[in-house]
Amino acid sequence: MQEQYRTVAREGVHETEINRSRFICALAPAATEQEAQDFVARIRRQHPTATHNCFAYVIGADAAVQKASDDGEPGGTAGVPMLQMLMRREIRYAVAVVTRYYGGVKLGAGGLIRAYGGAVGEALDALGTVTRQRFRLATVTVDHQRAGRLENDLRATGRAVRDVRYAEAVTIEVGLPDADVGAFRAWLADTTAGTAELELGGEAYGDV
Repeated sequence: MQEQYRTVAREGVHETEINRSRFICALAPAATEQEAQDFVARIRRQHPTATHNCFAYVIGADAAVQKASDDGEPGGTAGVPMLQMLMRREIRYAVAVVTRYYGGVKLGAGGLIRAYGGAVGEALDALGTVTRQRFRLATVTVDHQRAGRLENDLRATGRAVRDVRYAEAVTIEVGLPDADVGAFRAWLADTTAGTAELELGGEAYGDV
C-alpha cells in the first residue's frame, strides 16, 4: 500500500472563460470507479445542452484505475490533459468533469489541451486538496476507571482516535503509523500500568 495520497478536499465547481467558451470544471472525491461514473452521469444530466462533457478520474492510492473521455473533442485534447493534470498533482480517488459551452471561437488542439488541463488545475487550486496517510488500526481495551484519562492522553499526544465504545470495558480505536506501533505499545503499558490490552487490526487511510 502507498504510504499516503492526495485527494480533492470536497466536491465543488470552478468556472473559467476562454475565447467566449465557458469551461466549467466539477471535481469530487470518489472512493470507487462506480462513484466516479455516477458523478459523471450526474454532471451530464445537469448540462444536457453543453457542447461537451469531458471527464477523467483516478481511483486507487496507486492510481490503478485511470479513465478519460474527450466526449467529441478531437482525440487527446480534453480527457487526457485532464487526467495528466490529476496525475501531475498526485491526485487519487477523484473525478473531474469539464463541461464546455462553445463560444464560437475555435481554440485549436494546443488551445484545447491548455484549456481542459488548466480548468482542472484551477479547480484543484480553488477547492483545495487533502493528504491521507496510511494507518494501522489498533483497538485498545481498558477499564472504565482509566478510559477518560486515556482518551484525553491519546488526543493530547496527537493520536487519531477513530471510535470509542462503552460496554463492560471501554474500547478505543486509534489509527497509528506502522512505525509508531512499538513505541505506542510501550507508551500504553506505561500510561495504564499494564492494564490496557492492544489488538492490531487492518490498514486504512485517514486525514493527516
